[in-house]
Amino acid sequence: GGKELTLAVNLSSRQLVDPTLIESVRSILAESGLAPGQLSLEITESAIIENQGTAADVLSRLRDLSVGIHVDDFGTGYSSLSYLHRFPVDVLKIDRSFTASLSRDHGDHEIVRTIITLAGSLRLRVIAEGVETSEQATILRELACDYGQGYWFSHPLPAPAAGALLNKPMPWPVPEARPANLA
Repeated sequence: GGKELTLAVNLSSRQLVDPTLIESVRSILAESGLAPGQLSLEITESAIIENQGTAADVLSRLRDLSVGIHVDDFGTGYSSLSYLHRFPVDVLKIDRSFTASLSRDHGDHEIVRTIITLAGSLRLRVIAEGVETSEQATILRELACDYGQGYWFSHPLPAPAAGALLNKPMPWPVPEARPANLA
């Protein structure tokens, strides 16, 4: 009860350049009754870079529909940071490969810290994927990561059990939201 939920859907490279994408999303939003801002599309870093010619326009048009844009598997693609200010992005999702060795690999710890710091300076939120232990969650909280995703929070659940989970206090308090990038 009372929690603002969002639906995050993966978008493939092919779907990103599909000329019917914007109209499909517009129809889905109207039919589903999702409030503005409750739908986010997750697009891999490489899909954005591979489709630079159309990505900026498509992502801007999705933003005009109040759809959130998440860069999935951040840090595993081309690692060109220049696109972060050229494309309307709201969230960086740190790839699970960095989260997995967070406590024992100083290099990954520094990469995660740097991504979180960079995101904050660009007014982007950060989700760490693959959080499986209390130690990882603690480190990520200490690094000011906005959100975590993974088995430490919950394994995949059927809908009725997911509803019950949403009524329980979460182990990772929702932080004061940083304003989303409005570029």
